[in-house]
Amino acid sequence: MSEKVFNEPRLALNRIYTRRGDSGATSLVGGQRVPKDTLRIECYGTIDELNSVIGLACVSIADLQLNYPDLTELGGILLRVQHELFNLGSILATLPEDVHPRQPRVTERDIEQLEQEIDAMNEPLAPLRSFVLPGGSRLNAELHLARTVCRRAERLAVHLAREESVPAEAVGYLNRLSDALFVWSRWANHKLGAPEVLWEPNKASSAQ
Repeated sequence: MSEKVFNEPRLALNRIYTRRGDSGATSLVGGQRVPKDTLRIECYGTIDELNSVIGLACVSIADLQLNYPDLTELGGILLRVQHELFNLGSILATLPEDVHPRQPRVTERDIEQLEQEIDAMNEPLAPLRSFVLPGGSRLNAELHLARTVCRRAERLAVHLAREESVPAEAVGYLNRLSDALFVWSRWANHKLGAPEVLWEPNKASSAQ
């Protein structure tokens, strides 16, 4: 077996609360204590939020895949993305001078994989003639929710990169993932036979 690319976690989470955060500070991977509302913490905290939303979509797929086995492919992809997001959080929780050569992170290979999956799952979809609204199925709405949280994480990563050193792959990965989540939301409705909800400006009350 070839050597693993990244170090495995070395954790012992026996005690969940420490009271060290009661002062409003938390620790980076290198041990530095920083306020919990700093931009770096906000950035990887939002990535953690994104991971949770994707977890909801994974549960929905697990409930649906008996009747819609094609969704199993997407479930596997989303589980991989959850691991990649944790890798991304790891590198963002570390100041550049403390990064270990084998520390988990996202790479160009991860971005390329997302691009391949975007292209493959976009292929069977009808061309869009309007913007789409979240809906048609619960899974679609959950993937759109993940997309919007991903966009927020991307904005925070861009902001952080203007002020501190951030790996270029971090912003690129979030940008491509938000595109992927859009395509996957449409693909999910396609596989479920659910209608897409298209934006119709004249459905507004002011147009009635």
